[in-house]
Amino acid sequence: MEREFSAGGVVLRKMRGSWFLAVIEPHMDRPKKPPTGRGARPKTAAAIIALPKGTIDQGEKPDQTALREVTEETGVRAELVGKLVDIKYVYVRNWGDGARVFKIVSFYLAIYRSGRLGNIAPEMRIEVQRAFWLPLKAAPAALSYTGERKVALLAIDYVKAHPEMEAHATNTAH
Repeated sequence: MEREFSAGGVVLRKMRGSWFLAVIEPHMDRPKKPPTGRGARPKTAAAIIALPKGTIDQGEKPDQTALREVTEETGVRAELVGKLVDIKYVYVRNWGDGARVFKIVSFYLAIYRSGRLGNIAPEMRIEVQRAFWLPLKAAPAALSYTGERKVALLAIDYVKAHPEMEAHATNTAH
């Protein structure tokens, strides 16, 4: 089985007295699975809401990848706080060879420092449709992927357990 390694950023920003999380809506054309079971209704085409993440480049450390991906996919710069968790899963490529792949995504907690969310380079617009601030408390329900919902819960727990995060947060509203 092939292996893939990626890293992503969980960028927090304090605005109007609440924590927000930088998320993206990637460009994805995926067919929806037909409903099954008694009383099943067709699903509407919902947008994918995800955390910024990407493949670790050769010679790059996972935390460097996380910060690079945050900047490329959201337009903001962040400061690393620390590693939150590794999410591990198996998927089947729906392109090319259709291989089964064991993937590990390392997620890092970071604090917003500068930049305008959504100020994404034109070459990244192929991958990212939009970036936006999501209330952190809404993230466990709003994120599309199970592993990323767990990551959001860990971020919420981290903020609760580390009140000193308030002092490191940039409290500006954009």
